[in-house]
Amino acid sequence: MDNTYLKELANVDIQSIQRNSLVDIKDVKVDTSLERAERLFDFLTQIKNPYCFVCDGVIVKIRFADTEDTLEEKLNEYFLSL
Repeated sequence: MDNTYLKELANVDIQSIQRNSLVDIKDVKVDTSLERAERLFDFLTQIKNPYCFVCDGVIVKIRFADTEDTLEEKLNEYFLSL
């Protein structure tokens, strides 16, 4: 998968996508015996679109902010603000 293709996947409109064209994240099995690069390739092959998939019957679309902050930092910030 090159950057152009990944950008296309990230720009999928979830309002128009067919649910049956998406992979259910529960069906993806990660082989932890593989090297990191092989695991990533295997995951991408199974999930087909890492930005849009199904989880518990719900279409999920994820995106990433252009920031240096880690997910852990953002989650800590969020929960401390509650």
